[in-house]
Amino acid sequence: MNRNFSRFGLILSFACFTIGSAFGTTITRQISSSGTVKIPSTTVGVDGLSSPETSPTFSNVPNLADGPTAAGTTGAAGIKGTQSTAGVLARVAKFKINRSIAKAQGKGEWAEALGKDEPDRRVQLSFDGENSRNQRLASNGNQFSIEPPDQGLCAGNGYVMESLNDVMKIYNRKGVALSGDIALNAFYGYAPAINRQVNPRVFGPSITDPACYFDPEVKRWFHLVLTLDTDPATGAQTGSNHLDLAVSSSADPLGSWTVYKIAVQDDGTQGSPQHPNCPCLGDYPHIGADAHGIYLTTNEFPFSGGFNSAQIYAISKKALISGSTSIQVVQLDTADYLLEGNPGFTVWPAVSPAGDFERSNQGTEYLLSSVAVFSNSGNDNRLRVWAVGNTKSLNGTTPALTLVHNVVNVDAYGVPPAIPQKPGSAPLRDCLNDRSMVTPAGVGCWNYLTAVQPTLPETLAAIDPNDSRMQQVFFTGNRLYGALDTAVNVAGAEQTGIAYYVLNPSVSPNLVSASVIKQGQLAIAGNSVTRPAIAALPNGKGVIGFTVVGADHYPSAGYIHFNRDHGHRGELVKVIANGLGPDDEFGSYNAFGTPRSRWGDYGAAAVDGDDIWLANEYIGHACTLAQYTDPAALFSCNGSRVALTNWATRISRIEP
Repeated sequence: MNRNFSRFGLILSFACFTIGSAFGTTITRQISSSGTVKIPSTTVGVDGLSSPETSPTFSNVPNLADGPTAAGTTGAAGIKGTQSTAGVLARVAKFKINRSIAKAQGKGEWAEALGKDEPDRRVQLSFDGENSRNQRLASNGNQFSIEPPDQGLCAGNGYVMESLNDVMKIYNRKGVALSGDIALNAFYGYAPAINRQVNPRVFGPSITDPACYFDPEVKRWFHLVLTLDTDPATGAQTGSNHLDLAVSSSADPLGSWTVYKIAVQDDGTQGSPQHPNCPCLGDYPHIGADAHGIYLTTNEFPFSGGFNSAQIYAISKKALISGSTSIQVVQLDTADYLLEGNPGFTVWPAVSPAGDFERSNQGTEYLLSSVAVFSNSGNDNRLRVWAVGNTKSLNGTTPALTLVHNVVNVDAYGVPPAIPQKPGSAPLRDCLNDRSMVTPAGVGCWNYLTAVQPTLPETLAAIDPNDSRMQQVFFTGNRLYGALDTAVNVAGAEQTGIAYYVLNPSVSPNLVSASVIKQGQLAIAGNSVTRPAIAALPNGKGVIGFTVVGADHYPSAGYIHFNRDHGHRGELVKVIANGLGPDDEFGSYNAFGTPRSRWGDYGAAAVDGDDIWLANEYIGHACTLAQYTDPAALFSCNGSRVALTNWATRISRIEP
């Protein structure tokens, strides 16, 4: 989660079917409901700094007390037993900063720069969604400072649900909030991420990567997160992690939900299969649906480092909405379906919000993935199309799913470069660099933030784009839509752009194939566009949402119209909410560990009737160091941010 107009060509691509790809290993197991939950009442904490501000699960936390954790898990050397906090953190260090497998930055293809414009009359509504301050102060302040937000948004039946790391909120179609800022730990019935009201602190499970979907046929909401179990005393990972899938009991998201848990550590415990080098992390989960099933996908990363493969979990939609205490889940491992020796990576399942699912082959769920991350050059010109078949069998006692895959030739795309930011006021950076301000702990603003004086001057970090992995996938009107970040070359400058695809898929029990109906790349001179979220109506009219950032723009929320027959021809990039300052967050700075300015990790788009809802990350405020350190504001910049993070989101309802 770019150009005036990219090459559009009808490219027919039917690559060789991989013999036997319908016969890989599948695992069917029972999972139990963990009970029902309801939208809880909300409590809001107060501004200021608390220790720790960042979670031991994902962050390089200095001076974390050592202690017993991960009892009975298997370490990198295969030795079972209790491990120290330091040991667990060391095991996850290879992937906790950058859970990507890209080998190289790609070379950008030539792209014609698109012009920019103001929002058009088809924007029916646009407003600020949740932000880092709402997130941090939810649950009476018993949350961590987190980046990036990981935008999950869904819409239907007159409601809009925005879900982020680690907070959610429900609105009506007019943008009126129907709930407060709800911590995801509270929604799922867990203890708070950290209980700051007790001494010593007590840590709860760590939730990440939210996604949600409203199904138009069964009129139910499905909400998905990855939950990492933690040591209550230290907050460090135990190795156990699971997908939590909440299913509403009606079309009203404010009612009750049933929660199901699927263990994804894949080390043979808790009903999971035994995969190489596990226990593993079920990273980057997303949700898709066809007429019969709900499909969850993950990227499986061993705690000891490396990458295994993408996993696909298929569950009967009928069983889920029944609220049964025990249901079946079928797991398919893309390690059994190789392309040039490589498994699937970020195999994103399609949703069909108009209810026009693929009914052939006894029910079919399509998925898309990209392959440039496996290339030594960082470039490729192929996508992989996948099809889970015979999905009607999910409703029986012995599901008999098939999985087939193929490649589609497209214009070259590649792993994009980091995105330089427009210079501006960044009070967290400036505070870390200050050596003259008088504070209660000594001279230098940095004393507010760390006990150890930073040794390196902090600079404004370049924003991290996506690594060319596939983003949101739609199947509607017999067409398959997808988009991804790519490297582009605009007037000799390498920068980040967006590639999007409209495919015509077809499937049989033993073969899936697709032809390219339309493809395009989006680029802006001197700026980048990143983290696309694509959605379309059955008639082919659609919208792509993204972030605009570069020499002329602080991180801003943008979009462009397109349709399946003409692509984005004649359209301009429209900035719906201008960013007011740079991204200024703890992950960008050496004082908090290995610097990497996280962004995204994805946007969201949702169809509701004839409208498309977009949600994208941007920076919605500006702040000086003097405002940041004002004792009356407690690092909140007049209620616009918190000390360590400043991201915001923009929600828009657009007529395609």
